Amino acid sequence: MNKPQILKNTEAFVKETLKNAEGGHDWFHIQRVWNNAKLIAKNENADLFIVELGALLHDIADSKFHNGDESVGPKVASEFLQKQEVSGEIINHVVKIIENVSFKGGNIQQEFNSIELEIVQDADRLDALGAIGIARTFNYGGFKGRALYDPEIEPDLNMTKEEYKASTAPTINHFYEKLLLLKDRMNTKTGKEIAKRRHEFMELYLEQFYAEWEGSK
Repeated sequence: MNKPQILKNTEAFVKETLKNAEGGHDWFHIQRVWNNAKLIAKNENADLFIVELGALLHDIADSKFHNGDESVGPKVASEFLQKQEVSGEIINHVVKIIENVSFKGGNIQQEFNSIELEIVQDADRLDALGAIGIARTFNYGGFKGRALYDPEIEPDLNMTKEEYKASTAPTINHFYEKLLLLKDRMNTKTGKEIAKRRHEFMELYLEQFYAEWEGSK
């Protein structure tokens, strides 16, 4: 396999596929996750080719934009990699990463584990934290027509996977239902270090948000 060429072809494929995607799940999100994954992988004993393919293809068809169908992304990625003549073993690994990378709410247990998945998962979760994480959260909330905040609607930390996917709660609730939980769910040392800083920034943001909401700052 010509790995550099396959990665180049994958990059071009993802850019074209996601050219009209929602702003928080577009090519630039993929690019940030890809960069995060390469950074994390430097300190881990992992197959970098699988890490990069997993990062590039992890959101090729996010179920949120395909009526909740989680089979579309793995199928699209598998068919593309087959055309690139990638080995079946690598394709299977990349598909497993795509199937297991996302935060699904509730107490869902992963059915697959590998250091490559852990790296891509951390890289993806980092992009849901900090300044960019905040921007992506409100961008998606606006895309779905959700309220910014409603003091009468409290966050629900006990949702099932189905309830989490179907939630229409205000955007601020998402901080408690996902974003603020991610720091303690990171897998790698590098991921944990970066997540800690981004988590602290989000806590400061929320403090300022509530102060402004009440008109006190």
